[in-house]
Amino acid sequence: MAFFRSVGHVPPKRHTQHRPVDGGELHYEELMGEEGFGSDSSLLYHLGVPSAIVDATPWDLPDQSTTENRPLLPRHLELHRLTPPDWKAVDAITGRRLVLGNDDVRIGYVVAGETSPLYRNAAGDECVYVESGSATVETVFGALAAVQGDYVVIPRGTTHRWLPTGSEPLRLYVIEANSHIAPPSRYLSRYGQLLEHAPYCERDLHGPTEPLLHDGTDVEVLVKHRGSRGITGTRYVYPAHPFDVVGWDGCLYPYTFNIADFEPITGRVHQPPPVHQVFGGENFVICNFVPRKVDYHPLSIPVPYYHSNVDSDEVLFYCGGNYEARKGSGIGQGSVSLHPGGHSHGPQPGAVERSIGAEFFDELAVMVDTFLPLELGEGGLAAEDPDYAWTWSGRGPSA
Repeated sequence: MAFFRSVGHVPPKRHTQHRPVDGGELHYEELMGEEGFGSDSSLLYHLGVPSAIVDATPWDLPDQSTTENRPLLPRHLELHRLTPPDWKAVDAITGRRLVLGNDDVRIGYVVAGETSPLYRNAAGDECVYVESGSATVETVFGALAAVQGDYVVIPRGTTHRWLPTGSEPLRLYVIEANSHIAPPSRYLSRYGQLLEHAPYCERDLHGPTEPLLHDGTDVEVLVKHRGSRGITGTRYVYPAHPFDVVGWDGCLYPYTFNIADFEPITGRVHQPPPVHQVFGGENFVICNFVPRKVDYHPLSIPVPYYHSNVDSDEVLFYCGGNYEARKGSGIGQGSVSLHPGGHSHGPQPGAVERSIGAEFFDELAVMVDTFLPLELGEGGLAAEDPDYAWTWSGRGPSA
């Protein structure tokens, strides 16, 4: 994210002494940067030593095991079935359930009503879509307000916590990368500015606006990180609260982007999924399908043509409106479809004919395309609709 911001009190020159305006003890400068010293970074100024810890113990993550998609099938996962009866006591970090995953990306879901522990993901960036509800996301950079339709993009290594607000459940669709997540390079100038043909611009991105200072001693932080056998966890205890930053500046920080600010690209005939891309990471992309006018060629067919994902798995999370191509399949609000590489997929029977003459689609969906096969997590297995694979033919193997 190469959009420079400055928040709070920072010295006029980097790597120089920085003290309170009225004098006093030196602030401690921390560089938080990507790809060693070769990419985006920010400089944060702490009241205390950011490296100081007083305890470290293993943190057992929620079940991260996965099951191969074999036999190879398209899948329908009804994520609202994962809503726990005691959701008000569930938090947005420890309550996550793994839905799908591979070595590049993990997709999870959580329904929460409780303030989460302090947490940071040291394995990769997170892109969290707010399906419903609202929250304050407190971070070492400051606070973000997160509402329905927001993507919350949190860089690797950012200490933060989720505080649900309001009375309705906070439903989060969580995309965890093993890399960084950023706008597609084709949207950016060689210096990092979003270009005129991009479907959103810097004005649509909302970062922290002021420092967030908290007191406390012996403060726990849960850390998800890389291990020799995959993703693992550690519980740190800090002698002082990590939210002790008086100011920071740079191009690396958490931000929100609301899906309603994505301007769809349309054409005379059906446009392929890359025009809907919003973010990308290593070996995966994130797209969104938003309410939009559709194809205006006099003989156009607005729903997608049948297509074979020969190089990727395609995952759609249906989070609003009516998805015309999937009518009759059982898919609805809160559903996920997995259409794996090696299987040709497309509209349900009758959808092509019904779409002819349509001028507008009222649909909302978040799509993740991966270039390694996805496996099913325990949450995906618990939410599966076993009849989906046979909805194109109208009969299953026992018929």
